[in-house]
Amino acid sequence: MVRLAFYLFFPTAITLAGSLVIAALAMGMTDTQPILVASVLGFALGVPASYFVAREITNRG
Repeated sequence: MVRLAFYLFFPTAITLAGSLVIAALAMGMTDTQPILVASVLGFALGVPASYFVAREITNRG
């Protein structure tokens, strides 16, 4: 399951980080700090999200 979570981490983290950066830009936050915070937050949220997705995939299989 850890290997699956590792493989799922990259697309999950990239999707979350991109979504949060787009949300920050849509709110008018065009400075460097909000964009970096949004991307780091997406990266950090990608860890538990990929773990939960991998757990659901292995439990249903």
